[in-house]
Amino acid sequence: MGLSLQVPRPVHHQSATLEQQAEFKAGLAGHVAWLRSLFPNREIVIWAEDEARLGLQPIVRRVWAPIGERPSAHHSRRYQWVYTYGFVHPATGASYFLLLPRANVSMMQMALELFAAQVNPHRQQLIILLVDQAAWHMSQKLQVPPGIFFYPLLPYTLQLQPTECVWSLLREAIANQVFDNLDALEDVLVKRCQWLMQHPVIVQGKVGFDWIQAI
Repeated sequence: MGLSLQVPRPVHHQSATLEQQAEFKAGLAGHVAWLRSLFPNREIVIWAEDEARLGLQPIVRRVWAPIGERPSAHHSRRYQWVYTYGFVHPATGASYFLLLPRANVSMMQMALELFAAQVNPHRQQLIILLVDQAAWHMSQKLQVPPGIFFYPLLPYTLQLQPTECVWSLLREAIANQVFDNLDALEDVLVKRCQWLMQHPVIVQGKVGFDWIQAI
């Protein structure tokens, strides 16, 4: 019959239509072209940023097991969290991660300043940063560093967010494990983030959206 049994990919019921997504992509391409005309001697690059909440509540993932046996994983339901701020460059797979205690304006301010100092210390590039419309992204209290321009994604449309695709690489490092405390969890996450930053080819395989690279 040419069919396979699959679990549907969750999509928010208010997600943008395909037509709206196409308009967004065209709008981003036009925005980049406009900036290139204004700053012909500056490199215009597209990055994306997102946050992931990870905590002591275990993540259960599938594992290989002998036929006829049912694997088990320890589980302990606790509610302490850390937030991973992730910046990715779809064209190259370059990435930058930070672990912070909360997701709010002050933490976003810190993340932006550290990101700018790391990837664009001399402001040679103009960075278009794709972000969702979370309150801490849209707040007027947020002071975006020079050389960075926010470009808000369409609401409820995660499929346009490259950074969303990198979280599976982070979660697989802590799946099917129980951590005694946040410090133990953070130790593993820090090592994983460092590993991802050292392996841009793997990251690019997840975040290198064709439509972004074509801009």
